[in-house]
Amino acid sequence: MPAYHSTFLGEESQDTRTIGNLSLLPLNTKYRGPAFESNSDYDIIEETLDLFRANSFFKNFEIKGNADRLLIYGILFTSDCLSKISKTMSHKESTRVLNNLSLDNFALPGDISFPLNSLYLPPKTRSDADLLRSYLTQFRQELAERLLNRIYKDDSNIPSKYWLSFTKRKFMNKSL
Repeated sequence: MPAYHSTFLGEESQDTRTIGNLSLLPLNTKYRGPAFESNSDYDIIEETLDLFRANSFFKNFEIKGNADRLLIYGILFTSDCLSKISKTMSHKESTRVLNNLSLDNFALPGDISFPLNSLYLPPKTRSDADLLRSYLTQFRQELAERLLNRIYKDDSNIPSKYWLSFTKRKFMNKSL
């Protein structure tokens, strides 16, 4: 059975901005950044969270387009977020930890410390690198917030064991 791919592959058009081979898709977000506002309620972040648990079982992933690369990045970041949350953390503590994680300095494609350089092309110019960094920061902030909303949906003091059970899984045997 193959892994689940992004539904936004067909929506990549001439209007979609790409840096390297990573699509900058529209987001529904309250955070400031370069992402365009999405026209629908379902965006790449919702898709990432919906497909995370199913795709985390796969060690191989065939990339069919640039939207799949953003999906991979989102799944790996979600995995990092889950590894930072413990079973005894409250929603407030987890929010602080994940905000720090999403705003931390991180490697971009092309950097030596970026783990997926074989799958991603580096940005061509310095301005493209800055745009990609600001887009991914906005993406990470929104993803962390929506993940916390799902993890603490039932109880604000105890995270969901169904989400935390995926802390040891590594999608494609990689991590950011």
